[in-house]
Amino acid sequence: MLLDVLQGTEAGGFILIQDTVSCSGRGILKCFINAALKRGEDVHVLGFESPETQVCAGLDSSCVQKLHFHEGFPDPLGWKCTSSFTVDQFTSQHITQLIKDTQYAKASVLVVDSLSLVLRHHDPVVICQRLQELRKGGVIKTVIGLLHSDLHQQGVVGIVGHLASTVISVAPANNERHGVAKTTRRTKSGKVMQEEEYFSVSEDATLSVQAKLRQPGHVQKEQDVSEADPTSNLTFNLRLSEEERKAKEKVALPFVFSQEKKSALLRPTPGTGRIMYEPDANDDFDEEDPDDDLDV
Repeated sequence: MLLDVLQGTEAGGFILIQDTVSCSGRGILKCFINAALKRGEDVHVLGFESPETQVCAGLDSSCVQKLHFHEGFPDPLGWKCTSSFTVDQFTSQHITQLIKDTQYAKASVLVVDSLSLVLRHHDPVVICQRLQELRKGGVIKTVIGLLHSDLHQQGVVGIVGHLASTVISVAPANNERHGVAKTTRRTKSGKVMQEEEYFSVSEDATLSVQAKLRQPGHVQKEQDVSEADPTSNLTFNLRLSEEERKAKEKVALPFVFSQEKKSALLRPTPGTGRIMYEPDANDDFDEEDPDDDLDV
């Protein structure tokens, strides 16, 4: 699944690469940059954490002229006035104009290296709104962001991840030459697919992927909210066998009358409907007709 995401970024998509101090996602980020350049796409990199030379190292030299690096390193806050792009300029209006000013500008790929630095100095809700505006603005085809998930609260990581169409979480593997990438992809129809794979990145920014061996009975996760089975992961059985179903149907419930009992209760008996009244000695009974004055 990781190679499918790499080879065909969809228009309006937002790909989020989550890493930690134990496993860097910068190698995968460079692979996405290299793949976009080879497809002939213009790539704009907002570089807050790495210099241009480090980002360009290993990229295809025949396509590197389509890479536009907007330097925010090593002065991302603009305190020394040495950066061409600062954290405060991370607005949809400024970034859109920045891309439009590029010669022969067309729908481009925007790479943010990294979102963590931006989120540390801005309200996460505001940044999510700006990312959404960039996705729908028409100038940017795809947004790819690197997020150091161990630097933020889980709530912040969650809202940024919810905005993304694809989330790639990297973690170390037992083999030091490889890492584990957990890719969660949400299609436009609402279906969510998830898969874990081993990966490695070569010096020329080429991504190699190997399927992770699954445990017996384990399949690639593919779920649709409307078709999810809530009983699939229970530790007890809610379904009945054929014998259990027949036995259940034979049980007489106390609050349900059988046909025989209904007939017995509704069958008329002698004296039904008669009212018997025996006057008491203390009853105040007047033998005269109380309504005799109504006779005409």
